Amino acid sequence: MIASSAPNSLPNGNSPPAINPIAHIALVDALVEQGWYVGNNVIDLDLCQALHRELNHMAEHDVLDEAGIGRGKEHHLRKDIRGDAIHWLDRESAAQRRYLDAMAELQLSLNQALFLGLFEYEAHFAHYPPGAFYQRHLDSFRGRANRVISTVGYLNPQWPLDGGGEMVIYHPDTPSLEVARVVPEAGTFACFLSETIPHEVLPTQHPRASIAGWFRRNASLGGVLDPAR
Repeated sequence: MIASSAPNSLPNGNSPPAINPIAHIALVDALVEQGWYVGNNVIDLDLCQALHRELNHMAEHDVLDEAGIGRGKEHHLRKDIRGDAIHWLDRESAAQRRYLDAMAELQLSLNQALFLGLFEYEAHFAHYPPGAFYQRHLDSFRGRANRVISTVGYLNPQWPLDGGGEMVIYHPDTPSLEVARVVPEAGTFACFLSETIPHEVLPTQHPRASIAGWFRRNASLGGVLDPAR
């Protein structure tokens, strides 16, 4: 839990949509046509700023968890594969609630347009210190049907040209072919098919802040989520 002194609220008054509604249409079209989407100025910048402050507070107070690979009993730390630290979103702040509510709206749009049967959304803050990276990988094994669509929302304002830390998206049929390179600039939002789109995070030269998330189908068995978070 963050200390009560952490900035965790948004300004009073009517806020613009957390996610640009126009992006919903472009996002659905891109997922159908190519399996991935990247849009600039999609996330409200005031929301990005609030989430960025919250994540920085966590990093400064050493309350983030080192990220590993694998899930459940197969989870283990591998700094040679990924070097970020994380904190799962749990609606403990106004900014988190606003972001998660926007993802719930996006989930509804995706289910209505693509009949995906998306059941839930999970997400975590991701903080990459200078030098950290995440090697090329898929977010879900083919056929597991747990994570269906991955999302990444970027929080860093005014990312420098030499900052590194780009997410590289590769072609699903030719994993060595780069098809997009995403600068981790505040407001940028990316999503892609979890089982088919390889991607990686290049080494960053500055602290890099984002929210990684996944829309999942209901893969429960006997009341137990498969796999557990």
